[in-house]
Amino acid sequence: MKTSTPDIREWILSGIAGGHSPEKLLEQMVGVGWDEDRALEMLERVLREKAEEIAARASSVPLPEPHLTESPTAIRALDRDVRVTLAIAKPRIVVFENLLSPEECEGLIEESRSRLETSRVVGKEFGKNELHHARVSEGMFFTLGESTLIQRIEARIAALLHWPVDHGEAIQILRYGRGGKYDPHYDYFNPSNEGTAAATRQGGQRVGTLIMYLRTPSKGGGTVFPAIGLEVMPRQGSGVFFSYAKPDPSTQTLHGGMPVIEGEKWIATKWLRERKFH
Repeated sequence: MKTSTPDIREWILSGIAGGHSPEKLLEQMVGVGWDEDRALEMLERVLREKAEEIAARASSVPLPEPHLTESPTAIRALDRDVRVTLAIAKPRIVVFENLLSPEECEGLIEESRSRLETSRVVGKEFGKNELHHARVSEGMFFTLGESTLIQRIEARIAALLHWPVDHGEAIQILRYGRGGKYDPHYDYFNPSNEGTAAATRQGGQRVGTLIMYLRTPSKGGGTVFPAIGLEVMPRQGSGVFFSYAKPDPSTQTLHGGMPVIEGEKWIATKWLRERKFH
């Protein structure tokens, strides 16, 4: 049974949506007279209830033309047997397991850790990446083929998705700490933005996204697709792929990262382009 009052629940969720970390909200609650332990309990309860609400919606909303495999289908992706645990035709979403080994996940984390910077979002003008409350994380980009580990993973992705390595951006690593999140958004470049023409000259539009989970948070951090009521839980070594044939909301690829409630979530993202990426 819920014990949080509507007022404090609304205040906490509004604060998280506005880009405030749970730590900052805790500090504010203590500052106005809350007992610290009681305030922490309330914060955790409200965030947990929100995650449970989304999970409940995901389980109750029928998915469009789903294909759930009773026993996972294995795909040989160059050097590894990758399992498909969920495949949806419209929108095109595929969930993979055993995509990366635990050693590969930890290797990507260690190779990226010292280079993390506060994440930004793509601005309306080309080259103007901006800080934004919608995105609370740290990240970095490797270069294509930067290390032996990167080369192996890029080759595996190319074999799995039947898409050339150079027809995609370099792998990006993101770390989401407690309270880290990314509000629902589309990955394609918005045709109405001034900078889109310049961005697409580098290799055409983005046409697909592969998110690979490197570390499992203790609570929260799921990838949600609000248009179809689907939430993919972040489990180390697994991944979710979705494609979008045109840069339009009709693709139903609106997606976001739910706030991490406990622990850390690390992901690696690969964006596919129409043509060779420069």
